[in-house]
Amino acid sequence: MQLILLGPPGAGKGTQSKLLSEKYNIPQISTGDILRSAVREGTPMGLKAKGFMDNGVLVPDEVVIGIIEDRLMEEDCNGGFILDGFPRTEAQAKALSLNLKKINKEIDFVIDTVVEKDDWLKRLTGRRTCRKCGEGFHIEFSPPQKDGICDKCAGNLYQRDDDNEKTIKKRFKVYKEQSASLKDYYSKSGKYAPVDGKGEINRIFESIVTILDGKGTA
Repeated sequence: MQLILLGPPGAGKGTQSKLLSEKYNIPQISTGDILRSAVREGTPMGLKAKGFMDNGVLVPDEVVIGIIEDRLMEEDCNGGFILDGFPRTEAQAKALSLNLKKINKEIDFVIDTVVEKDDWLKRLTGRRTCRKCGEGFHIEFSPPQKDGICDKCAGNLYQRDDDNEKTIKKRFKVYKEQSASLKDYYSKSGKYAPVDGKGEINRIFESIVTILDGKGTA
């Protein structure tokens, strides 16, 4: 099973990816993680990416997708994989499809975790992170036992600068513009399936599983 999970930052796709990875025994692949890993390990694509990063510019799509291709050729991806939050644009989606064909792979399902602006705003403005160990909390959905204090290490919790309301609204606008073209692109293949991202984690998970197990629609 080869999946793409879409959704704005904070929509819970990372959590759902982990749950799906455990259920179907396939790796969760975060582009940020594999990009950092490729740079750290000094792979040919990683060295290319490092050159751009050292100069303070965005890593081009072709390099990012090359790193993804390298990762998908590893043995643990033989039974499938989950791409967490990639692609983000139609251009990336088209390039990804071409590269997958080169290694005889194709996407089976594109799950889009749909969250409305007000719900998204509530999720992100409520996030808190531990300054000491990096553990994440949410003041409404997963609050710490003691206000402002990390359950794990007793460090102080803080709100990230990019989780303020003004920044979040800008990010949502950009995401909606990008995701609209992705929806159109993947809908044509019959593999696109939106899932309501509001509510309990387990309910969202069961909705996704229903689609993947052929009991729902895609």
